[in-house]
Amino acid sequence: MRLNDLRDNPGATQTRKRVGRGPGSGKGKTAGRGYNGQKSRSGVALKGFEGGQMPIHRRLPKRGFNNLFTKDFNEVNVGRLQAAVDKKTLDPKKAVTVEALAEAGIIRRVRDGVRLLGQGDLKTKLTIEVTGASAGAVKAVEKAGGKVSFVEMPKRPAKLKPLESKEKTKPEAKSASSKKAGKKPAKTSAKTTKKDS
Repeated sequence: MRLNDLRDNPGATQTRKRVGRGPGSGKGKTAGRGYNGQKSRSGVALKGFEGGQMPIHRRLPKRGFNNLFTKDFNEVNVGRLQAAVDKKTLDPKKAVTVEALAEAGIIRRVRDGVRLLGQGDLKTKLTIEVTGASAGAVKAVEKAGGKVSFVEMPKRPAKLKPLESKEKTKPEAKSASSKKAGKKPAKTSAKTTKKDS
């Protein structure tokens, strides 16, 4: 095998259809669009349009809902921890926290925490601090001589905090401007009294 022998699989690439290149090509004149009509023009998008009647995606009823309070947990099995200990990416002497799992490459993101599951075998004694764990996982860790403790993850920052800060600064700005406005007429009144005297 040489570099000049490399080819795509047959049918992987297709040549582009060249339209409007004369009557001999078979796609000349109207370029395969036919005569007149909306679809013969450019800029036509008829996705979901049914001639003015209520389209099917609006006729069908909605089902279910999206819960705003759901938690997005990383699921880690007990066997995955044992594999990480065998590879020496996870230190069994230290507590296995969410940050330690991220450093070891077992999880990619912290999200809302880690839930420990009981699939696989655990032979190493570990002290694990996670957000949640199944009953089977707790038994497997305790059987190996370890311990599982539950730690609450900090809440994700709310999106409405910057709006609240802006609202707080507005009345302060108004009060400062009102103070300045109140001082100015006091100075002018003092000057006028001197001139009158």
